[in-house]
Amino acid sequence: MIEVQNLVKDYGPIRALGGVSFTVQRGEVVGFLGPNGAGKTTCMKIVTGFIAATSGAVTVDGKDVVEDGVEVRRRIGYLPENAPVYPDMTVREYLAFVAGVRAIPAADVTRRINDVAMRVGVVNVLGQEIGTLSKGYRQRTGLAQAMIHDPEILILDEPTSGLDPNQIVEIRELIKDLGRDRTVILSTHNLPEVTATCNRILLIHRGRLVADGTPASISAAQGGGNTFLVEIDPRDGAHPVADVLSRLPGVTSVLPVEKAGAIGEPFRIAAIGDTDLRPAIFDLAVRSGWALIEMRRERLDLESIFQRLTQS
Repeated sequence: MIEVQNLVKDYGPIRALGGVSFTVQRGEVVGFLGPNGAGKTTCMKIVTGFIAATSGAVTVDGKDVVEDGVEVRRRIGYLPENAPVYPDMTVREYLAFVAGVRAIPAADVTRRINDVAMRVGVVNVLGQEIGTLSKGYRQRTGLAQAMIHDPEILILDEPTSGLDPNQIVEIRELIKDLGRDRTVILSTHNLPEVTATCNRILLIHRGRLVADGTPASISAAQGGGNTFLVEIDPRDGAHPVADVLSRLPGVTSVLPVEKAGAIGEPFRIAAIGDTDLRPAIFDLAVRSGWALIEMRRERLDLESIFQRLTQS
């Protein structure tokens, strides 16, 4: 649905994007993740037609964002980091104004306002001036303007920035709900945001895409696949522990590890695919008379992946 090809953006001598390419399919909820200054907002502004790229191309449903800009904008709802609201307007007045800008027929405006207000939860503040609203309701109002024309695609730039924990949870739930019937790209540097709402991650660093996939696939690609940390006291067993563990079905490697204060022998055991070795290791320890001091599955979490890929 969205195809980004070799996107480059220069601000004078500064290269904000250095050849970013990715595709987003219909119905995906994608987290566009990266540290501050990585190029996320620049990329989203180009995709929405807000600014032009230095080179490269963006198409939405096969339509070029430059040559068919008006048609592309009809398909996209965009919420910038700072919601573009007018504080002296009521929520209803503001949504009516945006509906006019979006060329929604006058006969449909009231229905669209009521529908979108119900969807994002601002029905009870439609008559209230935006300047008097909490930050959470202003974000909801910003979401409403992005959805007023019923777009197929929503692009949200830091939608929970500045919200309190309760408001963040509310907006996350709203985004997950919206993702059930449309494509959503969520641009953020907030890791819990991505894990709570998205099924795919695009990780950008210094203007380049450094990872693309599900959290599990990215973890596996970074060496954080299906591994288990085990500490065993063999109690003077007749056979070396590593040799016996390596013969378990599904084991690909058994490596000794250093562990402060270890009582027994600590190992990191790698398994094929998503095989869960813990029941087999437990049964083996019982049969062999070993003391199983520790056993846990290791997965490289998103925070560790983020740090690994964005600290160079």
